[in-house]
Amino acid sequence: MTASPPPRPQSLSRAGLGLGIGAYTAWGLMPLYFKLLLGVPAVAIVAHRIVWSFLLLGGLISLTGTWSAVRAAVKEPRTVRLLLATAALIGGNWLLYVYAVNSGHILAASLGYYLNPLANILLGRFVLGEPLSRAQWLAVALAAVGVSILALGALSHLWLSLALCGSFALYGLLRKVATVEATAGLGIETALLLPVAAGWLVWAMLTSDIPVWGVDRADTGLLILSGLVSTVPLLLFTAAARKLPYSTLGILQFIAPTLQFLVAVFLYGEPFRTTQAMAFACIWTAALIYLISALRSGAEGKPEPLPE
Repeated sequence: MTASPPPRPQSLSRAGLGLGIGAYTAWGLMPLYFKLLLGVPAVAIVAHRIVWSFLLLGGLISLTGTWSAVRAAVKEPRTVRLLLATAALIGGNWLLYVYAVNSGHILAASLGYYLNPLANILLGRFVLGEPLSRAQWLAVALAAVGVSILALGALSHLWLSLALCGSFALYGLLRKVATVEATAGLGIETALLLPVAAGWLVWAMLTSDIPVWGVDRADTGLLILSGLVSTVPLLLFTAAARKLPYSTLGILQFIAPTLQFLVAVFLYGEPFRTTQAMAFACIWTAALIYLISALRSGAEGKPEPLPE
């Protein structure tokens, strides 16, 4: 059977950009959701995210008829090993992020996601061999200056920023090289995490007074909906990771931490300092330079690298 030809580079870029922007916008607004669950421990929130995501993904896989993709993936030892690693990385990333938001360290979390694009761009260049033009290297340098300014104000929790950055950068890289469709791959990851999450919830309900279901019905409803809140951005992201160069995906990630900062300043009244304004100027200038360069390359007909 002859494989269908890949889509043209320019249309592929537009689809990937739309998916990536959607994912990072959702992640940028996610602190609004978790701030409503301050009375629930971070580990309980993450356990609920896994359990309800598993049920949602099972239904989605059945609805879209992609069980064949799941079966094909689990028959490949290399793919299973990659998904074991990505499951551990995304589970740890979720736990760190919820802890950061609900313990009052949103700045450290957002710094981690400001560092992430630089990690993605460098991984794309040195691991995947994606070329960078001089304009794109300039964008990387400007973004690094902006992130450095932000880092000076968050040194006491820099370990949290670096852990969030490293776990998600590696997650995206491994998901890009894993030969599995986005929904099927996320379903397998969630199934791998399910025994740990469900086991912890059962243990906590039977042996402790931890508010596993929250303190009221509103908390319970939010915990159940956490599966949807968690799954949709990840599906958008993993689909985008298959369609975009990893370095382009990296520069789009500046959307999420910028939205987090704006939410913190305008909704939660956190101070916006001169150093943050300087950092934003550097980072968004870098993003514009990089995106203009990437779009020009697409207009000139240079193909974007596709996953093998």
